[in-house]
Amino acid sequence: MEAEWMDFLKGMVKPVAATAVVLMAVVLSFIQKLDLEKEMIYSIARAFLQLSVIGFVLQFIFSQKNSGWIVLAYLFMVSVAGYTAGQRAKHVPHGKYIAATSILVGTSITMFLLVVLNVFPFTPRYIIPVAGMMVGNSMTVTGVAMKRLRDDVKTQKNLVETALALGATPRQATLQQVKRALILALSPVLDNAKTVGLISLPGAMTGLIMGGASPLEAIQLQIVVMNMLIGASTVSSIMSTYLCWPAFFTKGYQLQTKVFAAE
Repeated sequence: MEAEWMDFLKGMVKPVAATAVVLMAVVLSFIQKLDLEKEMIYSIARAFLQLSVIGFVLQFIFSQKNSGWIVLAYLFMVSVAGYTAGQRAKHVPHGKYIAATSILVGTSITMFLLVVLNVFPFTPRYIIPVAGMMVGNSMTVTGVAMKRLRDDVKTQKNLVETALALGATPRQATLQQVKRALILALSPVLDNAKTVGLISLPGAMTGLIMGGASPLEAIQLQIVVMNMLIGASTVSSIMSTYLCWPAFFTKGYQLQTKVFAAE
């Protein structure tokens, strides 16, 4: 354990040196009177602490043979992601639970297919990083989809109520709002896939190349990553819109006034 600590401290020399660029940002923030200096310092300090802790946690999990640790790590990531996405869509009732459920469904289905197709082995070294990428991406997409759907329904409340009065179901009455919310949420993921490798090299690909892997091997992995991100994000975002409907409407197919009263 002591040897691990010494190796860790020696390895932190370069990350600490890299904080020079953060210091530059802090100085610029002060000069421009942006008042972001404290937040910048807090953010980087928190990142150092979180990554250091998770590094030791992953080191422990990777050394275990029990697959239960994979499940626990995965559920922890989903819980944090659900809470974060729910915070973005704070006016959606039970938003945190809806987001967590949607992320869980989307990422677990995608993960299951990847394992069944033998794309990745079910080991901590593969599953936890892959799950982290999918959960993080699904978190962003789900939060945006939920917030946009609620905001659009509120903005076009009269149109939705007219459709309901004419006999439309909640799904039919909000079809266009759901479509717009999903397109807005998924567009960044699709745009990223279109430009991957042309504008910047993605993290997974960069890490492999810097670790000494062949660029061709790195490309193969990155293609898998882009595929799984699109799959997980699409399932999670669509799932979240389905789960939002009960919170938006009464059993009598009327809009929940209190849901759309808050700004």
